[in-house]
Amino acid sequence: MTRIIGGIAGSRQLTSPAKVTRPTSDRIRESIFNRLASRDRLDNERVLDLYAGTGALALEAISRGAISAMLVERDGKAAAVCIKNCQLVQKALEKEGFFEAVTKVANKSVQNFLNTDTAEYSLVFIDPPYEVSNDEVIENLEALLPRLSTDAIVMVERSSRSAALAIPTGLELDEEKSYGDTAIYWLTRG
Repeated sequence: MTRIIGGIAGSRQLTSPAKVTRPTSDRIRESIFNRLASRDRLDNERVLDLYAGTGALALEAISRGAISAMLVERDGKAAAVCIKNCQLVQKALEKEGFFEAVTKVANKSVQNFLNTDTAEYSLVFIDPPYEVSNDEVIENLEALLPRLSTDAIVMVERSSRSAALAIPTGLELDEEKSYGDTAIYWLTRG
């Protein structure tokens, strides 16, 4: 079962749609968020979670101090789960007196969302199903560029068995870290 690891909503169990998603493991999320905390990159961040699944990555960021999160999920069942999980985390925040965080869910394809969205984001998670091609991920990154703040961090999760991800112009590889079957690419504005 997927849960929020830390922050105000820490230990809350998230709902997960059956067989529609592949949530990032607690161990990997804990590593990601420890690194973000050490870089002082959680408070007041504007988060975008593409291929959101359960919304665990964006909601972990909200629990730890991000001020907004947009979760994008094409699958209707998974999008409904994202809405339910957003409500769970929002209730935990309100119980502790935090009312500023805003979460939204867009039930549409990533490319369609990126073609119509105009907001700016400072922390982006891209965790597509492993069968999504690197070419599609690169198209997503290129479409995302105009929506990134100057100090944005973009994290892309891929299978460690996939070919290395080509980084489009405008982004730079800050670090690549493997966790068994999973590789995380940390990207920054170039």
